[in-house]
Amino acid sequence: MADTPIQVAAGLILREGRYLIARRKAGAHLEGLWEFPGGKREPGESLEECLRRELREELGIVISTAVPFRVIRHEYPDKAVELHFFLCSMEDGQARALGCDDLRWVAPEEMTGLAFPSANRPLIESLLSQQRKE
Repeated sequence: MADTPIQVAAGLILREGRYLIARRKAGAHLEGLWEFPGGKREPGESLEECLRRELREELGIVISTAVPFRVIRHEYPDKAVELHFFLCSMEDGQARALGCDDLRWVAPEEMTGLAFPSANRPLIESLLSQQRKE
């Protein structure tokens, strides 16, 4: 396995206590699992540029803010990923499942009953912990 991880930018889009999640397309790596929308960083683009591009392509939305929230590095058997999560606000558009199979708005406690990639588990635990403190 390569030492250099694949860099991914993902958005934590919050609305009325619920986060927007997307189901990965059939045929994709980790197909059918739920995830926070985003994708792989292309050569020459910043993580924020990557996030903006991916959310426009996959969901048809434009974000107004992208505040770094957490970075998680995870080793899968075949690759390493470095997930950069950003807190986001939608500025324009209505989220649609353009580059994914489905979308849902879910509260952190609902995430524990859904199938997410193992790399997302620490983030979900963090969101649950944060919610308990509020």
